[in-house]
Amino acid sequence: MDQRLLDAARKALELPVELPSWGFGNSGTRFGVFLDPTSARNTQEKIQDAATVNRYTGGAPSVALHIPWDKCDDWAGLAGYAEQQGVKLGAINPNVFQDQEYRLGSATHPDPAVRAKAVAHMVECAEICALTGSRYLSLWFADGTNYPGQDSILERRRRLKGALEQVYAKLPPQVTMLIEYKLFEPGFYTTDLADWGSAFTLAKALGPRAKVLVDTGHHAPGTNIAYIVALLLEEKALGGFHFNDRRYADDDLIVGSSNPQDLFLIFHELVNGGTGGRAADVAYMLDQSHVIEPKIEAMILSVLNVQTAYAKALLVDTKELAALQQAGDVLGAHSLLMDAFQTDVRPGLAAARLERGLPEDALGAYRSSGHARKLAVERADRSSSAGGLGGG
Repeated sequence: MDQRLLDAARKALELPVELPSWGFGNSGTRFGVFLDPTSARNTQEKIQDAATVNRYTGGAPSVALHIPWDKCDDWAGLAGYAEQQGVKLGAINPNVFQDQEYRLGSATHPDPAVRAKAVAHMVECAEICALTGSRYLSLWFADGTNYPGQDSILERRRRLKGALEQVYAKLPPQVTMLIEYKLFEPGFYTTDLADWGSAFTLAKALGPRAKVLVDTGHHAPGTNIAYIVALLLEEKALGGFHFNDRRYADDDLIVGSSNPQDLFLIFHELVNGGTGGRAADVAYMLDQSHVIEPKIEAMILSVLNVQTAYAKALLVDTKELAALQQAGDVLGAHSLLMDAFQTDVRPGLAAARLERGLPEDALGAYRSSGHARKLAVERADRSSSAGGLGGG
């Protein structure tokens, strides 16, 4: 076993990838939902499933919650339950896009009463962060317009800034506000936070504990996300990721399934902007909607794909690459980078997993365990629902 490969694999397994609670419930498209007999019916079962993914991959130590889908009366008890299962509660995600009052927006709504409701819910979620020990309040808005003239673009921006200033002032000391953006949907003329620039300028105006959250699906086709990551790192404004994959836009596919080279290039920039030959210390989270595939299997594969891309990025000889770049050797630099991408890191990852007492083939081990058949029997009663079609 090549030592560089094994060292890269070991580091890759240490990357904490947070799982989304909503990814374990039944989900679908605006046309309908395809039911999965193994899907989680409540928050406790979502936590159980996240813990299962962590046991097989060793790389998913926390689970993000979506409020009110995961709201409970005893946050200390829920945190304790998660600890018993082998995971921790992670980022808290307010839902400001489903209530009927939010038809014309939440934090940017023309009616100050609606904006006040959205602010109150975000502040409530900041308080939940304090109760659960979460480090992140993760914000995504469906706010936007469908028609020219529907509302003032500038006024909506001012309303959004004013609303988030109120929330920022209420953040517990350990909490960072993550501001997510999205190119379009459900507003198709304007989106109030449409790109990384609109999120960055807002975060900069709020203060040092507001950062940009990059969702890898929230861009136009062809967008160079690695470039965005590099700039945000340089500006110390990158808060983290919602990892998924897409062919067109917000497809919410399994990360690394359609564009594995893009994921590798993102991690290359993260290693460049990190310290000690590791990826930058930001939040690494999944945000995916598993419509036709089994939820736990999809999450396992997602974590494995992240580990694979990261391990490949760690194989890049950054000193040699810098020398080639300085010498103007265009194809030499490109070839060095692509050699790392084309390296088969699976043997190294398998060996690193065995060192940690994990199965060599995490997905294969889960599929042969019979756990899914057991869940289908245990969860046959679908009278309780996990709720939600997916995150932002």
